[in-house]
Amino acid sequence: MAHPELPEIVSREEWRTARAELLAKERVVARARAALDAERRALPMAEVGTEYVFEGGDGRAGLVDLFEGRRQLVVHHFEFEPGWESGCRCCAAFLDQVGHLAHLNAQGTSFAVVSRAPFTRILPFKARMGWTVPWYSCPEDDFGGDFEASVPVQEAAGEPDEGPGGRPGLSCFLRDGGRVFHTYSVFGRELDRLGPAAGLLALTALGPWDGARVRYHDEYEM
Repeated sequence: MAHPELPEIVSREEWRTARAELLAKERVVARARAALDAERRALPMAEVGTEYVFEGGDGRAGLVDLFEGRRQLVVHHFEFEPGWESGCRCCAAFLDQVGHLAHLNAQGTSFAVVSRAPFTRILPFKARMGWTVPWYSCPEDDFGGDFEASVPVQEAAGEPDEGPGGRPGLSCFLRDGGRVFHTYSVFGRELDRLGPAAGLLALTALGPWDGARVRYHDEYEM
């Protein structure tokens, strides 16, 4: 595999000087990122009025059930179309990085995965990948369409079936009693910056994350 040109070799002192110069720029970006994060939290929210129906391990559920009694919910729009045997590789790579949900749950936030594939197809793939996160099927696709996780079929990756395709994304929701509000969504390559693997690779000389090389975690040759 070809690598980009390697960085210049310098003395340790020269490295410290160059690092200090970069650190000053990183601090400017960090302050801008903190301001942007605050602006994101202050976004207005829209009430969700549709009664969506999901199918999960405990049968049928509504959107409020996905909160599991907590105030916030993060939904991973996992691209897994009804005619596919397996889900999107990039979605799988992202979900591998989510980690233990106890840390989210302790902050009053639940996490759930939603796909268009029937639950009977989701189950064996989920078992193969070793995931334990809550995963729901919403085959009618009102949910994905309303929150812009569905796109025209020619734009969807993988092996499209008839009808709309999906795209990887996250949607965030806030619950106030029995009322549910949509607060934020992010899609596609913007997910890369949210995964620790991509973040770690961004720190390396031979980074960044290369989505074209992504495989299911049990298909890599180490």
